[in-house]
Amino acid sequence: MEYIRVTKENLEKEHICCAISNNRDVQVASKKAWLADRFEEGLVFLKSAERGKCFIEYIPAENAWVPIKAAGYMYIDCLWVSGSFKGHGYSSDLLNACIEDSKGKGKKGLCILSAAKKKPFLADPKFLEYKGFAVGDEADNGIRLMYLPFDKKTEAPKFKECAKHPRITEKGYVLYYTSQCPFNAKYVPVLEQTAKENGIPFRAVCMESRKDAQNAPTPVTNYALFHDGEYVTNEQMNDKKFLKLVRG
Repeated sequence: MEYIRVTKENLEKEHICCAISNNRDVQVASKKAWLADRFEEGLVFLKSAERGKCFIEYIPAENAWVPIKAAGYMYIDCLWVSGSFKGHGYSSDLLNACIEDSKGKGKKGLCILSAAKKKPFLADPKFLEYKGFAVGDEADNGIRLMYLPFDKKTEAPKFKECAKHPRITEKGYVLYYTSQCPFNAKYVPVLEQTAKENGIPFRAVCMESRKDAQNAPTPVTNYALFHDGEYVTNEQMNDKKFLKLVRG
């Protein structure tokens, strides 16, 4: 497999895997705008040369849009291999490239979000454990911060206190999200409209800065839905899924 590193110079002409529509699509435009601002902060986006969902995205933990304490670590935003790309060792290729790059940059290790059981849009815990990752911390909702230290004596990364107990005071449905995930540009407005048409109390909170995301009331910041203060899910929803959830 040939891999391409997406940079500010080639961003416009390259597809970005997780949203493979054309550049005029709102999802693609949103994601590329977010990426363009992150490259100077050390973000790396490595993907397959072929079109499809096969890529890894990572950034120095100090610049990650998540509420963690992981100084000196590299944080993996997303490692996604799906469809016809699965089962060929590409996940290992991408992870190994991240490890080599991170070691070359003097990092202490890697960290990434996962859960005790596989959850949509989060890394597979079995794969991570197989690759030597351990649990550094776990929030009340079962979201885990897993890490791979390059030295066994390295201190494990942790969640900030604000994220360890995901809960808010606001009633109704409240969605916290960022533009890191391209699907939000399309589906958040869909949920807002669906809630309005059906009289469902709903508010979407877009975290537009790293500071906001690093102090969020949830470990997962690219999409976290609450209901009456309780954390519900990190799974992106369309109108049908949302109404099914609301109606039980």
